[in-house]
Amino acid sequence: MAAPSRAGQPLETGFECASLFEALPDAVLVVSDAGVISHVNAAAERLFGYERHQLVGQDYRMVLAEGYRNGFDRLLAKLRRARVPGSDDTALDPFESYGLRSDGTEFQGEVACSLLHSDRGTSVVASVRATTHRQESDAGLREAMSLLSATLESTADGILVVGSDGNIAGLNDQFTSMWGIPRELLAMHDDAALMGYVLGQLSDPASFLEKVQELYADPTAESHDVLDFIDGRTFERYSRPQKVGDTVVGRVWSFRDVTPRRRAQEQAKQAMAELAEQAAQLKAMAFQDPLTGLANRKLFHDQLTEALHGDCSAAVDVLLLDLDDFKEVNDILGHHAGDQMLVEVARRLRSCVRPNDTVARLGGDEFVVLLTGSTDAEIVAERIVESLNVPVWIEGSMLRPSLSLGLASMNEDALAASELLRRADVAMYAAKAAGKNRYMRFQPEMMTALVQRTDMEAGLRLAVDDGEITVNFQPIVSPRLGEVTQFEALARWDRDGERIPPSQFIPTAERSGLISTMGMHMMRESFTQLRPWLAGSMERSVAVNVSGVQLRERDFADSVLHLAESCGMDLRQLVLEVTESVFLDPDAHVTRQLESLRHAGARVALDDFGTGYSSLGRLQDLPVDAVKIDQSFISMVRTGAEKLPILSSMINMAHSLGLRVTAEGVETAAQAAYLTDMQCDSLQGYLFSHPEPESGLELAILRSADAIDALEELRLKR
Repeated sequence: MAAPSRAGQPLETGFECASLFEALPDAVLVVSDAGVISHVNAAAERLFGYERHQLVGQDYRMVLAEGYRNGFDRLLAKLRRARVPGSDDTALDPFESYGLRSDGTEFQGEVACSLLHSDRGTSVVASVRATTHRQESDAGLREAMSLLSATLESTADGILVVGSDGNIAGLNDQFTSMWGIPRELLAMHDDAALMGYVLGQLSDPASFLEKVQELYADPTAESHDVLDFIDGRTFERYSRPQKVGDTVVGRVWSFRDVTPRRRAQEQAKQAMAELAEQAAQLKAMAFQDPLTGLANRKLFHDQLTEALHGDCSAAVDVLLLDLDDFKEVNDILGHHAGDQMLVEVARRLRSCVRPNDTVARLGGDEFVVLLTGSTDAEIVAERIVESLNVPVWIEGSMLRPSLSLGLASMNEDALAASELLRRADVAMYAAKAAGKNRYMRFQPEMMTALVQRTDMEAGLRLAVDDGEITVNFQPIVSPRLGEVTQFEALARWDRDGERIPPSQFIPTAERSGLISTMGMHMMRESFTQLRPWLAGSMERSVAVNVSGVQLRERDFADSVLHLAESCGMDLRQLVLEVTESVFLDPDAHVTRQLESLRHAGARVALDDFGTGYSSLGRLQDLPVDAVKIDQSFISMVRTGAEKLPILSSMINMAHSLGLRVTAEGVETAAQAAYLTDMQCDSLQGYLFSHPEPESGLELAILRSADAIDALEELRLKR
């Protein structure tokens, strides 16, 4: 290469070479061995901001940032020590450096150097390229990488990237946190140990590994499944191939903790199941009796209506029944025992009918059976009566259920459901009136009887209001004293010239609530009409029957006390006759009323003793002063020579408890003598006198005296 003609001019090696030097895009500086710039091209002028003559002849350090000048000196020294001109050692790989422009600003650039040997010595050729555009690109890349890193770290998913070689290429902190991977395990870079740690937490590690192997066998496959952990957690696992362009270079695993969502779903599922169960229970409650599990009233009526609107040729029968004296079971043994009996009755009813027949409990102790297409409903009714009459053991007691059943059937008449049920109800009450523990089929005349009962209630109401209920008195004699010591007041009702038996109108009075008004009327008339006779001796008394309905009234005792005072009656001459059923009433107020009257001087007698559920041993717990043995026991005495331990036991037990004993229904002298020998305190019956009105009291006393004399003669002859 020839020397230039003057300083700063291009090298004169030909027009083409000079043009090439000037056209180079990178800035080129030729620096002499002394560090002086000898040549520059146009790109150098543009890059450093100097004109050519301002650079040529100057020290090269003027275009280097201050911190890079010493390093460049060392570089030149290294190049000068090159052993062989033109060898590889005469050039260095490009390196980064900072240049200095004429305006004092610095810029980052990339420098490539090589030695140039010529006749005039060795020079350094430095090619400089500004890298500002690369910095901007790198800054964008760093920003993108930072954004990517922040995104990965902020996501709720755990991310794991595994290369195609099976080694872990990257992961985020959420991954290590979710899996609880210790830092020291990550630092070991032992992928096998890491996998073992992961598998140890899973409920089904074999399935986990199987899925991993399946995906690595098909690099382009994607998957989504669920992982269950031993500790109860649940992860969703997603896997997709990692690609660069179209090439798969690895696999990205994403794990999401869905434990709260899964638990919420399970709770929602459980709640839905519970709601469904509650809905089923509500539906059952709407159509099912909760105690027995039978159909309830609504379901029965629905099915009865459907049966009546069905096939006209199919028979439809309704059997309505209730248990006789069921209240006494509740009162004696308690409602729990009563419930057990109802459940047992329901079981027996089901066993008496076909599976498609309906058995329902209408309420209380009332049941109903619907037969559809039955060939003989009366056989079913008879089977039910026999089945329920079998004893059952409840709470250690043997009970024999008894029922009254009414049967009504659809006939040629078009019957509504309510009318058919009403006919069965009428037949059921006819069965009760006929003696209970039986069934009866509805007959038209039964409706007449119902009308008669309704008519009787209406007539009785008028009779009570008009004072048509009168009092008759039956004497009670004392064999020891040989005279009448008590009269029992008995209600009488004459209607249209016919005497209505008390057994008919007393239950009607109790059902209608008229018994209270009637009872107080009877007591007032007794106090008034017997006042002269009672005044003759304090040994004399009047017995008045009192219903449990009256005793349930809160002011009954006060009303009796007030009435006795207004009539001038000494309460010590009043005997209140009650049946033992009043003591079975769960309302303690009933017993307190009697105790209050006893405290005031009145006495209490237990009527019809021996016919109920009570035992002799219970007498000591009852607030009574006397017992009246029912006439059914007295009728067992025919000749007077019988051995009847039950009668003697009743009398002796009562005496041992300090109670007086009266025998009811004495009709023969043999009965009277037998009872007198048994030390019975008082006798009552037709042997002495029939009940008489006030006008017949003297006659009743005379008849009784004659009977007593005849009794003494009989005893003397024996």
